[in-house]
Amino acid sequence: MAATVHFRNPRPVQNFARYFSLWSMKKDPYLESALSKNRRWIVNNQIKNIILRCPDHVATVAFIQKKFKTLDLQGKALNWLKKYPCCFQVYLQGDEYYCQLTKRMISLVEEEESVKDMQEHVFVERLAKLLMMSSNQRLNVVKLNVLKRNFGFPDDYLIRLVPKYSDVFRIVNYSGRRSSMEIELVSWNPDLAVSAIEASAHKQGTEPCFTSSLPSTWIKSWERFHEFNATRYISPYLDSKGFAEGSKEMEKRTVALVHELLSLTLWKKASIMKLANFRREFILPEKLNVLLLKHPGIFYVSNKYQSYTVLLREAYNGQELVDKDPLVVVKEKFGELMQEGLHEYNCRRHLVNLEKKKKRGMVLGRSNEDKDVSSEKSDLEDQGDRGGLFDPEERKRFYKVLFDDGAP
Repeated sequence: MAATVHFRNPRPVQNFARYFSLWSMKKDPYLESALSKNRRWIVNNQIKNIILRCPDHVATVAFIQKKFKTLDLQGKALNWLKKYPCCFQVYLQGDEYYCQLTKRMISLVEEEESVKDMQEHVFVERLAKLLMMSSNQRLNVVKLNVLKRNFGFPDDYLIRLVPKYSDVFRIVNYSGRRSSMEIELVSWNPDLAVSAIEASAHKQGTEPCFTSSLPSTWIKSWERFHEFNATRYISPYLDSKGFAEGSKEMEKRTVALVHELLSLTLWKKASIMKLANFRREFILPEKLNVLLLKHPGIFYVSNKYQSYTVLLREAYNGQELVDKDPLVVVKEKFGELMQEGLHEYNCRRHLVNLEKKKKRGMVLGRSNEDKDVSSEKSDLEDQGDRGGLFDPEERKRFYKVLFDDGAP
C-alpha cells in the first residue's frame, strides 16, 4: 500500500518529497523518455531568462555562477556556458568573463515573443477556463504563478492580460494580505465551458467519453476502465456542489477535471504536488495520487528521480506529443540549437584530446566504446566539481527542479 499525502498541514517544498510516495506504476519507456529528454532545455531556458533580465542583455559569468545553486547545478558556470556556443556567447573583457545570447538565440527569443503575441487570445481563453473550473471562479495568484509556464502564460500575464481584458478578469484581494491576491472571473462564457473530450466527441459525432491506450494484455485494467467509462461523462465545468464527496459521480468529474487541466498545459503534463496545491480551488481529493493511479489508461504517473509527474497518455504517441502548441514548436527549436552547439563542443573537445595524445606520443586510435561516449555524458562530466549531475544524490535534487516544469 502507498503512503498517503495530507495537504492540510503543508510541509516545506524541500522536505515534501520524502513524505510523498506513490504506488508503483508499470514504467512506460517512451513516456519516461518524454519526461527526461528536455532536461537541459529547462536549465538553459532559465539561464536565458537570467541574461534577458540583465541590463543590455549581458550578464557576468560570476552573476550566473551565483544563480547555479537555484538551478541545482554544481561546478563552473563558465564550463557549462561554453558547451552551448550556439546559444551563449562568452567573452573576456578585462579580467571579467561576460555572457550574452548569440544572434541565432536572439532570433528564437524574438520568434517566441511573436508567437506569444499571436497566442494572446489563446492565453485569455486558457486562463478563463481555469477560473471557470474553480469552485468560486477565483484562483490565488501566488499558486497560479507556480504553474504559469505549464500553461504557456507569459511572465507578465498579470500586466499584459488582466487589465486589457477587464471584461473577463479582475484582481481581487478580500483579505488584504499580499499572498491572498486572486484573479477572479468577471463573466462566464458558455462557449468556453467545453472540455477537450467534449470538443473531440462533437467533431466525431459521438458521446463524450475517455480513451485508453493501455496494452491489450492489461486485462484487469481494461475491465476497470470500461466499467468507469460506462457511466455518463461529467463536465469539469459543471458545478460540483451537487455531488457527494467520495461518490462515483464526484470521481468522474475529478478525473475529467484533471484531464482538462493537463489538456490546457503545453506539454500535457504537470507536477502532482503543484496540482495538489489547488485542492481547495478545484475540489481535488486529498489523496490525489491514489485517484490518478486508479486510472492508468488515462494518466501516466512517473516518480522519475523522486519527482512526481502526471502525463496525459492520449496526448503522446511514443515519446512525441500528438498535437504541439505553437510555443512548443519554438521551444523545440531552442532544444535543437542546444544540441547543435553541444555537438560542436564535443567535436572540438575530441580534436583537442587527440592533439594532446599526439604530443604525449600516445596511440591515436580510440576504441569504439570511447567514440560512442554520449554527448550527455560529456555535457555533464566536466562541471569542475567531482560528482556533478551523474552523482545519484545530486541528480535527485536536479530533477526535483527540472520536472517542476519551471519548465516548458
